[in-house]
Amino acid sequence: MVVNPTLIPFWFNGLWVVSFRKLSHRDQSSESVACLQGWVGALRRPPNAFGAVHRPYPNLVAACRHRDEFLRGMSDSRSIGVFDSGIGGLTVAKALQELLPNERIFYLGDTARVPYGNKSADTVERYSIELASMLIRENAKVIVVACNTVSSVAIPKLRTHVSVPVIGVIEPGAQAAVTTTRNRHIGVIGTRATIRSGAYENALRALNVHVRVSSQACPLFVPLIEEGFLNDALTDQTIKRYLDPMIAGGIDTLVLGCTHYPLLAGAIGRVLGEGIKLVDSARNCAVAVKELLDRQALRATISEKGSLKVALTDSADNFLDVAKEALQLQISDLEVRSVL
Repeated sequence: MVVNPTLIPFWFNGLWVVSFRKLSHRDQSSESVACLQGWVGALRRPPNAFGAVHRPYPNLVAACRHRDEFLRGMSDSRSIGVFDSGIGGLTVAKALQELLPNERIFYLGDTARVPYGNKSADTVERYSIELASMLIRENAKVIVVACNTVSSVAIPKLRTHVSVPVIGVIEPGAQAAVTTTRNRHIGVIGTRATIRSGAYENALRALNVHVRVSSQACPLFVPLIEEGFLNDALTDQTIKRYLDPMIAGGIDTLVLGCTHYPLLAGAIGRVLGEGIKLVDSARNCAVAVKELLDRQALRATISEKGSLKVALTDSADNFLDVAKEALQLQISDLEVRSVL
């Protein structure tokens, strides 16, 4: 059963109900309750000679006394659409697989035009709208932007161009960091484009005006990761070079502000020590997706078999093999899609 994401489930007078809107105080009058109960009774009556069912409460589309039965009727087997400027967003796909094992995931990596960090905001918006449209054509029920650069500049424009929910990586990561910090001093690492945008700093201060944010661009991390140097002395030295000033400055929480960086979580954790907590924006993005699917009754049923389908806009490089091995990904299908 495919459900419009604007439908609202709620408990009303002993019934689980789905409506196109919440009931107002006027709707909760005794007359409206009688009307709703009449609608439920109409569900139990056969259709008339013309095949129509009388619906005295037209905003309602379903009603049931038992929550489990109600939620089973609200499942959605469409795929979760995920896109990134390249392959780093597979860390988000992996986190989604772990949290939502019954969901089908369609991942689209724009390997033909990576990186996005040196592109203008207008260009990034144009690329992201094109990728999101491709995912909509794959019947995605939600769009997950697994790219910090796109999340920092294009989310508002994307939400005006697609009819399904859109979730980025910045807001969930910022929320987790504010919840985690004890001394309100948060570090953020990312690409030059993400740090330059100030997106994490703005999101963190929107949640708590008292937080102190120390940001550091780490442009050498992505090349090291893509070369497969995940456990290497050179990588450890580079991490220390970037992070030592932030550690000395007293951060107690560090946000991994690039979807590549979870692949270095072990090495980064060794440099930070036990006193500084890591916030994985990929993992927290997946948590936000799970909460949204639950809230809007878009989860696949437990009988569904989850899968990961990957499409790239150009042939894959060595990093796909690195990511598959490091993340232990099981990719059911891999194809190339052309872009303009």
